[in-house]
Amino acid sequence: MYFPVADITVSVWVPPLVAFCVSFFTSMGGVSGAFLLLPFQMTFLGYTSPSVSATNQVFNIVAIPSGVLRYMREGRMVWPLTWIVIIGTLPGVFLGAIIRVAWLPDPNSFKLFAAVVLAYIGVRMTRDLMAGPGKNGRKAAEQHFQNMAARFRSKQNEGESIRPVEVLSFTRSRLVYRFYEETFDVSTMGVSLLCFLVGIVGGVYGIGGGSIVAPFFVSILGLPVYTVAGAALMGTFVTSVAGVAFYQFIQPWYPGMHVAPDWSLGLLFGLGGMAGMYLGACCQKYVSARAIKWMLAVILLFTAAKYVLSAL
Repeated sequence: MYFPVADITVSVWVPPLVAFCVSFFTSMGGVSGAFLLLPFQMTFLGYTSPSVSATNQVFNIVAIPSGVLRYMREGRMVWPLTWIVIIGTLPGVFLGAIIRVAWLPDPNSFKLFAAVVLAYIGVRMTRDLMAGPGKNGRKAAEQHFQNMAARFRSKQNEGESIRPVEVLSFTRSRLVYRFYEETFDVSTMGVSLLCFLVGIVGGVYGIGGGSIVAPFFVSILGLPVYTVAGAALMGTFVTSVAGVAFYQFIQPWYPGMHVAPDWSLGLLFGLGGMAGMYLGACCQKYVSARAIKWMLAVILLFTAAKYVLSAL
């Protein structure tokens, strides 16, 4: 099948199959999988124009709601954290889209930029994992996460419902919530600033911003992946809607360049991602948090290395 905006020809079954496989695993960590689909499109499909970023965000719009719905049904959506992610990343996404079109239209420059961002997050997560539990006095030790996963499995076997997240306090300065026996306390303004910076990167990269937020929440703030996944995915969805609208809006100002998304290609990726994310959200509670974090770290480092090699 020929996709005119992307200017590529690919079998119609390839995009949904690839998106399904990627999203199944990445959605467990609150990551849509868009950051892996981007190098696939650029390296394997030869789709290198700036519109690939917008097409990636179309994938997010179609695929993410199924995973978010599952987390909502299980009471694992930390809604205050979700709103912080959305409010913080939205302005950054618009700024990132401008940077992508104005200063990073060249594929090689873009790949090197993306590699630096992904490598930093991957190295940070790997270092924290190798350092072991208790680093920086974090309450959420790895053994706690392992026990939490075991609780999920036992409760499912007993036919009991999963205990929902309990928000204890949400003010302009602090967000405090409890998940099972552990209480988590983060700075509202600090998270908002982090989300703004991540939103810029996400806007450039075409992943909405929430996908990069999830590894930051897990590795830097020490929040449990079981509670941040839904918030990160929801944030990615909302910012992706804004990103796609913005790319479509500025297309008339760039008549010699494809900026708006390839809707048909993005839809095919999204349909596969929809099924993958729902199944990934269903299976997340059966996988230990440490295993999910290692998976995210390996994926990030592999993708960064792939970008560097293809850009040189």
